[in-house]
Amino acid sequence: MADGDSGSERGGSSGGGGGGGVGGGFQHYQREPETQELASKRLDIQNKRFYLDVKQNAKGRFIKIAEVGAGGSKSRLTLSMSVAAEFRDYLGDFIEHYAQLGPSSPEQIAQSSGGEDTGPRRALKSEFLVRENRKYYLDLKENQRGRFLRIRQTVNRGPGFGVGGGGIPGGGMQAGQTIALPAQGLIEFRDALAKLIDDYGGDDEELTGGGGAGGYSELPEGTSIMVDSKRFFFDVGSNKYGVFLRVSEVKPSYRNSITIPYKAWSKFGSAFSRYAEEMKEIQERHRDKLYERRAGEESEGDDVDED
Repeated sequence: MADGDSGSERGGSSGGGGGGGVGGGFQHYQREPETQELASKRLDIQNKRFYLDVKQNAKGRFIKIAEVGAGGSKSRLTLSMSVAAEFRDYLGDFIEHYAQLGPSSPEQIAQSSGGEDTGPRRALKSEFLVRENRKYYLDLKENQRGRFLRIRQTVNRGPGFGVGGGGIPGGGMQAGQTIALPAQGLIEFRDALAKLIDDYGGDDEELTGGGGAGGYSELPEGTSIMVDSKRFFFDVGSNKYGVFLRVSEVKPSYRNSITIPYKAWSKFGSAFSRYAEEMKEIQERHRDKLYERRAGEESEGDDVDED
């Protein structure tokens, strides 16, 4: 790993702009000369180079990730600091999952790749994030060359977000950019990203969970609960608008979140408590009616036996 090289700007296009365009970008992002590069790290993993660049413009700080293939081709992803922090945590989950996997047999590789070297079909683990106008898809896959994490970013550029997916023109979704990170480099990549977040994310108002808005140097720890096949995550963070609670509903192929500002916590808590009490009373009445019905049926049965 070598510091000081930039893969997203030097020797390439000058797109930037705090979550700017991917793969070509938009003209109004390219016209932002105030974008500054604060730091850069380079990772050499197998036959690929990855650059992680911290940049800043009027909208705040962000991280641009670039993958440079053996032939010089580039793919880029752009993460706000808040998304980068979540992305770092997801990488930890994928690292744990990868560590638990045993060696693959030729039959398993053929099944996961459909018998093709370049077309993996079945993901070993999948997650995705939806933040503002971007979607990020993370899939741990394998083919004849080994296991890798495929990361794909799509950007909403107007009405129709989510309609006509797959980057179809006119559907509101820009064609996505994809990078493929060899699984052997997951830890190194995660550690490099975490170091950049620690060094440059503390002053960013978007970075959740930090000592940002309101002067809060400490916030409650997050937690999660499992209900059937769903897991619910509760994470407290802060930004320029104040403290908030993010509640995420996660299934194997689905993730959705809502954000509740601190000033509404009491109202939400009161509403949940009220519904819990009302539902408890409804269940008790329902249970009493069942008991009464069963008792009546048993009584009628006894009368028939006596006759």
